[in-house]
Amino acid sequence: MKRTYGAGRGSRDGRTGRSVVSGEFALPKTVRPGLPAVASFGELALPDELLRMLTSLGMNEPFPIQAATLPNSLAGRDVLGRGRTGSGKTLAFGLALLARTAGRRAEPCSPLALVLVPTRELAQQVAEALTPYAKSLKLRMATVVGGMSIGRQAGALRGGVEIVVATPGRLKDLIDRGDCRLDEVAVTVLDEADQMADMGFMPQVTALLDQVRREGQRMLFSATLDRNVDLLVRRYLHDPVVHSVDPSAGAVTTMEHHVLHVHPVDKHAATTEIAARDGRVIMFLDTKHAVDRLTRDLLGVGVRAAALHGGKSQPQRTRTLAQFKSGHVTVLVATNVAARGIHVDSLDLVVNVDPPSDHKDYLHRGGRTARAGESGSVVTLVLPYQRRDMSRLMRDAGITPQIAQVRAGEAELSRITGARAPSGVPVVITAPVTERPRRSGASTRGRRSRSAEARRAAGPRRAPDQPRTGQGPGASRPTASPVAVAS
Repeated sequence: MKRTYGAGRGSRDGRTGRSVVSGEFALPKTVRPGLPAVASFGELALPDELLRMLTSLGMNEPFPIQAATLPNSLAGRDVLGRGRTGSGKTLAFGLALLARTAGRRAEPCSPLALVLVPTRELAQQVAEALTPYAKSLKLRMATVVGGMSIGRQAGALRGGVEIVVATPGRLKDLIDRGDCRLDEVAVTVLDEADQMADMGFMPQVTALLDQVRREGQRMLFSATLDRNVDLLVRRYLHDPVVHSVDPSAGAVTTMEHHVLHVHPVDKHAATTEIAARDGRVIMFLDTKHAVDRLTRDLLGVGVRAAALHGGKSQPQRTRTLAQFKSGHVTVLVATNVAARGIHVDSLDLVVNVDPPSDHKDYLHRGGRTARAGESGSVVTLVLPYQRRDMSRLMRDAGITPQIAQVRAGEAELSRITGARAPSGVPVVITAPVTERPRRSGASTRGRRSRSAEARRAAGPRRAPDQPRTGQGPGASRPTASPVAVAS
């Protein structure tokens, strides 16, 4: 099932002269002109339920990628969108997908629309963002990701859902089990397509795309457009409407890029002082071991930090993200697993404690801040031997950073990052304690009667003034411990 631009596979006539980031392919030229952009959601052919929901959530004016692509995606055109995360692309594809699915009812195991994403975190973020809009249209949605109960996900699909948000591996597993088929999927979205290629999902992605309806609509969004994404565009998009924001340009006025030269003996102290700043920050390191070590060190000096990497279970990762979003955790120490899928409002600082390996990783890490028009800074700590590689990386990304030599405890580090000395009082981040719901009715009464019988069989209760075991006058008391911070 190969789809072309109209200029023909491999033809240079279908290319534009637009500038591209290093390693990317030129964008295809649309054969049929696209519809003009709109200035407000009210100009779009959206269901009234979606318009009311947008208004109630304070979404009055569309972001540029929404204004440009929605008129065309609502009309059923294929869409190719390149733009940095935080540009509003979730609603750009989400509103079109929901509007074009509204009023239809899915059969068991046979969804009508599909959103493919590379990571569990991103799947959950997309589902969370679209849920209120889907509910307004009475559309059912399921999130299908690894690390969670496959039986529960299979049950949701068997019950019938119109929309599935999925990672490729888990969706393939459910199809292989016979719990899902894609032959009725009329709208397909690939979000963060470049990361799916980078993570080796391309064979799974193409196998899934080959199963959806041939005449269906496809929308592909990506922060960067490398050669692997080019293969997807050539094969599956038909005369797409193209919207592109240079990944380094979307944040020119709202994002600052700093490269801070540090000495090896000073790097850990500088990192700690940045982490102790007033406000949330994400810190990226290369390995799980380094993430865990820095997290322990930060907790030991009074910084409310938590680790996020591929070695954590899904419940742990979900809880950590929730704590970070709520402000209970102020520093998220992460590997690249968190570079996508973390959508946190009002996050104004990302720190590359370890510089990324290439410009794509830099753009994805930096995309956690300066989202939706907000301001933010990306700071990279660079050791002397890393300076040449960092200069090349910035050149490939099309970014001219501000460069400074800094040391821990100095005013320049504080001016750029808000760094300050930590409290020095160790903290422990505890999981939230949830009360089990109380039951009522016959089951509760039955339980009470059984408990009473057990007490009678166990003999008399202790006298009120009788101390419990280990709580008498001579019992030892616990020693002082680090401050525990409960959510």
